[in-house]
Amino acid sequence: MVLAELGGSISRAIQQMSNATIIDEKALNDCLNEITRALLQSDIQFKLVRDMQTNIKKIVNLDDLAAGHNKRKIIQQAIFNELCKMLDPGKPSFTPKKGKTSVVMFVGLQGSGKTTTCTKYAYYHQKKGWKPALVCADTFRAGAFDQLKQNATKAKIPFYGSYMESDPVKIAVEGVERFKKENCDLIIVDTSGRHKQEAALFEEMRQVAEATKPDLVIFVMDSSIGQAAFDQAQAFKQSVAVGAVIVTKMDGHAKGGGALSAVAATKSPVIFIGTGEHMDEFEVFDVKPFVSRLLGMGDWSGFMDKIHEVVPMDQQPELLQKLSEGNFTLRIMYEQFQNILKMGPIGQVFSMLPGFSSELMPKGREKESQAKIKRYMTMMDSMTNEELDSSNPKLMNESRIMRIARGSGRSVRDVMEMLEEYKRLAKIWSKMKGLKIPKKGEMSALSRNMNAQHMSKVLPPQMLKQIGGMGGLQNLMKQMGSGKDMMGMFGGGDK
Repeated sequence: MVLAELGGSISRAIQQMSNATIIDEKALNDCLNEITRALLQSDIQFKLVRDMQTNIKKIVNLDDLAAGHNKRKIIQQAIFNELCKMLDPGKPSFTPKKGKTSVVMFVGLQGSGKTTTCTKYAYYHQKKGWKPALVCADTFRAGAFDQLKQNATKAKIPFYGSYMESDPVKIAVEGVERFKKENCDLIIVDTSGRHKQEAALFEEMRQVAEATKPDLVIFVMDSSIGQAAFDQAQAFKQSVAVGAVIVTKMDGHAKGGGALSAVAATKSPVIFIGTGEHMDEFEVFDVKPFVSRLLGMGDWSGFMDKIHEVVPMDQQPELLQKLSEGNFTLRIMYEQFQNILKMGPIGQVFSMLPGFSSELMPKGREKESQAKIKRYMTMMDSMTNEELDSSNPKLMNESRIMRIARGSGRSVRDVMEMLEEYKRLAKIWSKMKGLKIPKKGEMSALSRNMNAQHMSKVLPPQMLKQIGGMGGLQNLMKQMGSGKDMMGMFGGGDK
């Protein structure tokens, strides 16, 4: 994935500068030249890159900085801010509200992935508690309704369309009315693909917009068109009130950066990016967390959201209790593997952790890791309750291992590998022993007054040492934004 490569190049440039003994003009120029090269390779407009370089040099005036200043931190912050500025259109988009019916209309070029993106958008909101529905108003492309029907059925989302009716306006109106009666709070209308040269299709798009009166018009754009995204996004904005943009196919081309920066130049907020063809390969695009992940600084709030999504609130205290006791069983490992698979693509989750880059988990390796987890789970399905609930590794004798191998259709060597992984994780888990859990009433009060001092008392000493002591903990909390997030990690916080 080219964005991962871009992030890796920028991270390496910053790392090289950090490793320099003296941060002088030469070290700064080398770092900026490396970043400039990476951005230009990612197809970002030359003028934007040049302006960014000039602005950083203005902010980081090495001669004027007092002796005590941390030059590395100042340079890193300046790079972060300028990259954010480049990708930020400076205005938020409309966000649908639960319980209140919102109509969202999707427009875009042919082949940009509109129909797939409609389903991904609906599926994302369905997981968050919305009641979405899909309407296929694309009568221009053969097979459009079949594709939407197939996707919607797979995601268990209600849909509406017609094989007989050729008027897209009529289908759109009927579909919206029907789903309003069924109390759906997010009605998504998929329209025909078009480009700025087709006047007739643009007129049809205006008519559908007038008839359905959408709360939000989303322009879906293929990232491979690169800087040409500027002209297309502008043309669509002039025809209908485009309120947001979704950039698709960000998992393969050198043009992704160009598309993102070009869209930002039209002052249209990018709300999601499509990073693959599967339903869960769809990420919220928020400039600061995105740039933070690009630079290998992680995105804690995104990581916390993922944790809350997959570990239900009522299970969190139970998990905490097990953590504090330090008893790690194969059943706990099985449950955690289930949670990891629910979180979506592993690479995406990895890039949210500080110090990790999505480049560390290449596309092929990610599939390999998921396959390995599924393989381990199949072997654990062949175990007895006694084996799953025991934390004594000596229980697993030769005859038991042979039986598990036969039952799961794997080799003895595979079972041994799985048990080695269990021992490795059990070692890490044992370091969590002694985690002090606040009582129920103390939880919300603690999350409000949370600081590094409090946190250091809650964490076990070994874990605190691994983070890098008090200093490391303070940095971590700054990155996470608030103590409330930190408490969320331990199953607390206000419900």
